Amino acid sequence: MSLAERRRAVTYLRNEYEVSERRACQAISINRSSYRYVGSKEPIDEIHQAVVRLSDQYRYWGYRKIYDLMKGRGIAVSRERVRLIRRREGLQVVRKGKKRRLLGQTTQWVHRACYPNHVWSYDFVFDQTEDRRTLKCLTVVDEFTRQGIDIRVGRSITASDVIRILDELFQVHGRPVCIRSDNGPELVSHAVQNWLKEKHVDTHYIEPGSPWQNAYCESFNSIFRTTCLDRWLFSSMTEARVVIGQWLEEYNTIRPHGSLNGMNPEQFLQCWTEGNMNQQPESLTG
Repeated sequence: MSLAERRRAVTYLRNEYEVSERRACQAISINRSSYRYVGSKEPIDEIHQAVVRLSDQYRYWGYRKIYDLMKGRGIAVSRERVRLIRRREGLQVVRKGKKRRLLGQTTQWVHRACYPNHVWSYDFVFDQTEDRRTLKCLTVVDEFTRQGIDIRVGRSITASDVIRILDELFQVHGRPVCIRSDNGPELVSHAVQNWLKEKHVDTHYIEPGSPWQNAYCESFNSIFRTTCLDRWLFSSMTEARVVIGQWLEEYNTIRPHGSLNGMNPEQFLQCWTEGNMNQQPESLTG
């Protein structure tokens, strides 16, 4: 809990249960001096209201992304002021930290993407609808632009479905040079491997039990679960497809990405294309 949340909790205990300030502070584990402290508050102006409004709209974004979004909209504000406003209002994103485990050493070189459509990665993410029936999502990511190429939702996605989905994406976005994945049964099937070979698309399978070798897709899936799947209880597969489609549009066109200098994937792709118009590899044209 943040300091602002602890103060609100102490006030709630005092008003609801009529306990003393001392006992309420002991229960919440906060010093009485910290509870009583009143800092010098800055005036609530348009920038303050904008920070609060955007923080409420995008609850799982940190202050850096809120700052990048405001900067992109032409709002003159420093990143430190955005952080302080969110801190005073108790809007920080508090996540429970996880212990890092010792990662194994790999002897296989993992190539990084050097241009759009160089390396795609794909994986499955699972959820369920309100009736506890399984939802299976196939996520496809361009590792260079961080763009979410597509998220296909179904009750079941087989190797044949994977081929059909990839074929549709190849027609729209062009063929990647290489596609990276784990060793899931739908992704390592002979049908998928043979089809990719016919399309002249290389495959890169990570070592078993080594998800960090598929870091870009794993990062995308984590953001997808935290900011979409964990926030919605879908009543049907149709609702899930609509909501997930809207989330993917927001991710690609609005959400600033830290590794893209605060740009969203669509802006980054546009800037890269304009700066490399005469040097695009043949793979970009499919």
